[in-house]
Amino acid sequence: MIFLHPALLPKGPLMALDPGTRTIGVAACNSDRTLVSPIETIERTKFSEDAARIFKLYDERACKGLIIGLPLHMDGGDGRRAQSARSLATNLLRLRDLPIAYQDERLSTFEAGETLSEAGIPIHRHKEMIDAEAAAVILEDALLRIAEGVPEA
Repeated sequence: MIFLHPALLPKGPLMALDPGTRTIGVAACNSDRTLVSPIETIERTKFSEDAARIFKLYDERACKGLIIGLPLHMDGGDGRRAQSARSLATNLLRLRDLPIAYQDERLSTFEAGETLSEAGIPIHRHKEMIDAEAAAVILEDALLRIAEGVPEA
């Protein structure tokens, strides 16, 4: 079981990442944590460039912490993708000390696709928007857990 970092509990904006092999979806919430918005999809290049973009977005929004989507298997076990997400967090922490928590992101991409479809976004545009929307789903789930005082699953 993964517990939320204590520094994430006070009010303040948070940012979420949906790390993939080719892209990183980014979403953030407002300081009251009542509105979550997809921000952008970062095309992965070199880690130093990806990290610089993540920190720029983080600083622009005066974020208080980072939520990283953890792509667990349906049975709750770790795989290569979950290990990659943990490595991203470890490498970001080597560059800057900031509160990081993981959020189980099973089915977040599916839910993001449903949200885009319900919003009337044509299916051919989903690819360019899906990762940032999935990051928004991850952040919404994390905010629910924070508000309920429930540890991560």
